[in-house]
Amino acid sequence: MYGSYTGRSRTRRRMAGLRTTGTAAALGAALLLAGCSGDGDGGDKKSAPTVEQQPKDKDPYWVNPDGNAARQVAAYTEDGDDEKAALIRKIAQQPVGEWVTPDNPESQVRGITEAAAAADRDALLVLYNVPHRDCGQFSKGGAADGNAYRAWLDGVAQGIGDRSATVILEPDALLHLVDGCTPQEFHEERYDLLKGAVERLKQQPATKVYLDAGNAGWQSPDALYQPLQRAGIAEADGFSLNVSNFQTTAVSTEFGKKLSEKIGNKPFVIDTSRNGNGPYTGGDPAESWCNPPGRALGEAPTTQTGDELVDAYLWIKRPGESDGDCKGGPKAGDWWPEYALGLAGTTK
Repeated sequence: MYGSYTGRSRTRRRMAGLRTTGTAAALGAALLLAGCSGDGDGGDKKSAPTVEQQPKDKDPYWVNPDGNAARQVAAYTEDGDDEKAALIRKIAQQPVGEWVTPDNPESQVRGITEAAAAADRDALLVLYNVPHRDCGQFSKGGAADGNAYRAWLDGVAQGIGDRSATVILEPDALLHLVDGCTPQEFHEERYDLLKGAVERLKQQPATKVYLDAGNAGWQSPDALYQPLQRAGIAEADGFSLNVSNFQTTAVSTEFGKKLSEKIGNKPFVIDTSRNGNGPYTGGDPAESWCNPPGRALGEAPTTQTGDELVDAYLWIKRPGESDGDCKGGPKAGDWWPEYALGLAGTTK
């Protein structure tokens, strides 16, 4: 199933390359706001160009002025390549998810949320550290055990403090219980950890939590609603869909509404970072998720979706970062400017 099923979220290989330096860009942004230059892990190492925040009423989330895309804009601009700079600016000017790494969660998250607060915006955080993550496959890892995860999560919560943040909670974690990828012996602990995570994060006065529920091509609402209830969806603000995937916004919305009906009409958010042209149907189906060609940026992040059940379109996956060493890409998590140019330049 896992070698050929094309509907999976496939957060896995992209996250296999996640490094502490991936969050350093966000922490560097806090320094940048204080007048210092950051130390991100992609693009030009010089100070990033000025990146303005989006209008708050349309998109309240923080745009990192020191992210990989912003640095790439600076590099292209310095080289006099205005055409490429303009394309990458389509990514750099939008808020994207900040994936919290295993080390020093409190200081990481404090840096991100303080930078966001200084810009009068909300932080968008992605937590991906549950034990036995990814069933021991490409993105295997996560916290050593349940106690280590709870301690890490407590650090995240303390780093948020009373600042405004939206948390996407553990992409794939619930789905891997439903589809049997995670061994049965870990199920009870996983449910307990997810439920506990929702409860702990909701102790922070300005934090919203969206429990991940996969995508429209992977499992069905009938298979998901009871596991979501067991994982604490009642206490969460809603659920997330399409993280790192390519299902269209229309398909994701229809799927989300069917699922919402079964769990008390909970709202949801949709990752639109790369879904402009929908899923890839060519090549080897086993790798349709990995750096697929011809994909495009989807709807820009916004809370003005026109649908009362859809709280926001978000760029949870960071466009331009490789899914893995396939189709000529660098290792997972690395900034890949050529792919970013394709996403920004492809006509939807």
